Amino acid sequence: MTRIEAGIGDLDTLDRLAAQDSPIHRLDPRAKVIATALFLLTVVSFSKYDIAGLTPLFLYPAVLLTVGLVPVRVLLRYLLIACPFALLVGVFNPLLDREIVVRWGGLGISGGWLSFGSIVLRFLLTASAVLLLLACTGYVAVCAALGRLGAPHLLTMQFLMLYRFIFILTDEGSRMVRAHGLRSFGAGRTTIRVWGSLAGHLLLRAYDRGLRVHAAMLARGFDGTPRTLRVSRWSLTDTAFVLGCGLFLALVRFGDPVDRLGSWCVGVFR
Repeated sequence: MTRIEAGIGDLDTLDRLAAQDSPIHRLDPRAKVIATALFLLTVVSFSKYDIAGLTPLFLYPAVLLTVGLVPVRVLLRYLLIACPFALLVGVFNPLLDREIVVRWGGLGISGGWLSFGSIVLRFLLTASAVLLLLACTGYVAVCAALGRLGAPHLLTMQFLMLYRFIFILTDEGSRMVRAHGLRSFGAGRTTIRVWGSLAGHLLLRAYDRGLRVHAAMLARGFDGTPRTLRVSRWSLTDTAFVLGCGLFLALVRFGDPVDRLGSWCVGVFR
C-alpha cells in the first residue's frame, strides 16, 4: 500500500463513521449543522485572554464523542495533523505581547501567553466540533443540509464536487506512483524532473477522469441536488437538541460558570 492509498483511507474514515447508527446519527443533519454553527460562534465570541471561560465548552464535543460512538484516537489523529497550523498562528504572541495580565502566586503571566493558550483552545474546540459533525453526519449530508438551510446552491455543490475530486486525484496519483515504482526497478530516489512530469500527467488524467465521472452522473439523472441514503425529517427530538445546545452555550457564555464555581469553592474551603 502506498502512502497515497493510506491517505485515501484516512480521508474515508469520517464517511465510514457517519454510516453508524447512534442517537446523534439519527438526528436531522440541519439540527447538527445549526448546533455546530452556534457552538463555533460561541467559541469565537470570547475575549482573547479568556481561557477559563472556554473550558466548559469541552463538554459539547465530549458528549458528541461518547454518544456518537466516535473513537477518540480518530479524532486525535486529525487534530494532530492540523495542530501545527494553530501553533504557528500564536507562537509569536508571547514575544509581541509581554504585558503582565494575570499574577498567579509570585508568577506573572503575560497577555501573549494567555492569547496563545486561547488560540490553542479555540482550535481544539472548533476543529473537534467540525470533525464530529462530519463523523456523525457525513460530508454529503452536511452539504445537503446547508442547501436546505438556504445556502447558495452553487456553493454547496462546489464543496461537494471538491470533496469528490480529492478522491479522484488521490486515486490517479496512487496509480501513477505504483506504475512508476514497478517500472523504475529500484533506481533510487525520484528526481525533481520526474516528479514534474508525473504532476503534469496527473493533472491531465484527473481532468479526464472527472469528465468521465460527470458524464456518468448525467447519464444517471444527476440534476445538481445532493441526495443522501438517509431521508431525515425535522422532529421534536431535533428541536430539543438545538434548544438544549443553545441553552448550554448561553449558560457558558453569559452565566460565568467557572467564576461561580470558583467563588463557591473559595467560600466552602475558607
